Amino acid sequence: MQFITAIIKPNKLIPVHEALMQIGVEGMTVTEVKGYGRQKGHSEIYRGAEYQVIFVPKIKIEIAAEAKLSEKIIETIIAEAGTGRIGDGKVFVQSLSEVIRIRTGEKGQMAL
Repeated sequence: MQFITAIIKPNKLIPVHEALMQIGVEGMTVTEVKGYGRQKGHSEIYRGAEYQVIFVPKIKIEIAAEAKLSEKIIETIIAEAGTGRIGDGKVFVQSLSEVIRIRTGEKGQMAL
């Protein structure tokens, strides 16, 4: 099992979600986050005054998946969220040693 975390642009959430549903992803957690990487924020003008936006709004998607589906999930996120421009985001993949469904006590892949 693997735990996939993707940080993407907010306007890419719907296309990514729809594509993930088509490949069989049954659940995910989505969080609005702020941060920066190489992009280092950007400048905006508000009421004639320029100011720096250091922490850029992003969306964090978290998915626990079987190992055999994780590569397809990663490929789908990259294909749908990528624009080729700075700030597209990142995908982090971690091994997941255990999953337990609270309601039933099921463990492992049965809990996904």
